[in-house]
Formats: sequence, structure tokens, C-alpha cells
Amino acid sequence: MNIDQADPAELAALREAFAVDDGGKSALGWEAVRAFEAEHEVVLPEPYRTFVAEVTDGSFQGPPAYGLVGLAELPSDWGDDGARRNLAEPFPLTRQWRWEEEDVPYEDEDPEAVVEQVLHHGSVVLGTDGCAMNWHLVVTGPQRGRIWLVTDVGAMPFEAESGHTTCAPGFAGWVAHWAAGKEWFDAA
Repeated sequence: MNIDQADPAELAALREAFAVDDGGKSALGWEAVRAFEAEHEVVLPEPYRTFVAEVTDGSFQGPPAYGLVGLAELPSDWGDDGARRNLAEPFPLTRQWRWEEEDVPYEDEDPEAVVEQVLHHGSVVLGTDGCAMNWHLVVTGPQRGRIWLVTDVGAMPFEAESGHTTCAPGFAGWVAHWAAGKEWFDAA
């Protein structure tokens, strides 16, 4: 997974997966992507960065179930206006955490504060599968470039290494998994 340089083959696969053939009309363009990055003090990981700049900024088809939201958008079931979101602050988790079943994964931290950080720090929200199941692309911190599923009961990294799926890491792997028609949780 290369998060610093877009792979032309990955971009072609992304374009095909979303059936985008509009000559870039649905894309944000580089000026808008750079403005978003400057405003939020982040650099988006590749290939997502090039995808929103050159291919499309959101899609009514998935992934996830209710479609890919635009870069500066939040799913309709998000619950607030996103004003508390701070993408420059690092995403706090490095391993799966179920809020109700486990102690906070970091000593001397208030669990509710860490949950707030998971929801609002260091990630762009890609969309929702409904019922507070949101997909995040981490843009800041040690998990940068990785996809996480954040729900009302916990958060988990989404890639084969997590043990729940055969999905390759990152945005391109996540989309390829969906485009292949695989169930999200397909690991034995």
C-alpha cells in the first residue's frame, strides 16, 4: 500500500469500480483538494487524494451501502454538523476496540474522551452502511491510509491483518473488495 503516490493501475480500477466516465466533471479538481488539505492541515493519502481530485468526489453507488460521500461531507445519519472534527489531530487507535466490552486501550485516558477522538480526529468519513456504521479513511497518525469501521459499539481496522476480512489495506483495497462482490466480513 503506497499512500504517498498514486498507482495508475489502482486509479484505473477505482474508475472502473465506480463506473466513472464523465471526463472528470464529478471530480473536485486539484485546486479544491489542496484548499481542503490546507484548511484542515492534512495531506490526504493516495490513491484517495487523486481519486477525489481526478475521478469523482462521491458516488451514489457504494461502497458503502449508502454511497461514497464527498470529501467535505458527512453521512446523513452523522448526527451533527461536524464542527468538532479536527482532521489534523491524530486518529487515536492502532487496534480494535469495543467500547462496551473492554477498558480504554490507553492508560490514564477517559474512555469517553477517546471515543470522541475516534469519531472526530484524524479521519475523513467515507460513508455509512446505516445504523451508525461509518467507514473512515485515516488521514493523520500511525494508521494513516487505513480504513476503519467505526460503529456505536466500537472501532476496528478493516484489512486482512485484522482477521475479519480478506480485504487488502487502504482505500483501493476496500473498493476492490466491494467491487468483487465480497461480503465485508469474509474471513473464516
